[in-house]
Amino acid sequence: MEWWPFVMVALAAFLAAGLTMYSGFGLGTLMLPVFALFLPVEMAVVATALVHGANNVFKVSLLGRHADREVVLKFGLTAIVAAIFGALALGWLARMNAQLTVEVNENALSEVTPVKLAIGVLMIAFALFELLPRFRKLEFDRRWLPLGGLLSGFFGGLSGHQGALRSAFLAKTGLTTERFVGSNAVIGFLVDLTRIAVYVALFAAVDAASGGYDGVWGLVITGSLAAFCGVLLGKRYLHKVTMRSVQTLVGVLLFGVGLALLLGLL
Repeated sequence: MEWWPFVMVALAAFLAAGLTMYSGFGLGTLMLPVFALFLPVEMAVVATALVHGANNVFKVSLLGRHADREVVLKFGLTAIVAAIFGALALGWLARMNAQLTVEVNENALSEVTPVKLAIGVLMIAFALFELLPRFRKLEFDRRWLPLGGLLSGFFGGLSGHQGALRSAFLAKTGLTTERFVGSNAVIGFLVDLTRIAVYVALFAAVDAASGGYDGVWGLVITGSLAAFCGVLLGKRYLHKVTMRSVQTLVGVLLFGVGLALLLGLL
């Protein structure tokens, strides 16, 4: 494999990991299309999950002590269970993809699956809660955390878009910036651990001799190391970031990624 794929993966991972320190999501969303440029789609999902998981391990080691135990338990337990079903659904949808894909215009590159359509609509809806003044001060009662875990975990296992929905719920639970980031990291790690185990079981039988996996571990390691650097840079400025700034960033990214999914750009 040539050198430029490693540069693209490293740059994407570094920038995305820096952003995800505050927003709680973005790394998987941005890394998946980058990996898909060089790997088969199913392997791109696995590679993204590995980088995302390694990044969350690193974040937990740095900030896990700030996690809110109640939030992690109420949100994380249902997220783990839902992630299993989401990852299993990925295996089924991978075989049905040609029948489920819907073209949104005549450009063959612009198409959106029902899964991306649903996630995109949810992201834009949650973005309004972060950006519109009348909804900005609204907080979710913690009794809704298990429901948030179900949604986030399922879509996390299915497509890797777990962090956006998780952040949308956690940003409204009254957490401080440190507790928000720490809780996000711990829950993300638990979901990643679960879905990676299922992915390995699903795709272990895929023929690696086809040549589609050339350089995969090099790309994964490159992406992981670059993501670590992004996290370290983000941590340096964490104490200067207010929760309102986090909510604004979450809202903007939710809207942008949701729109990109609806337009078939991701």
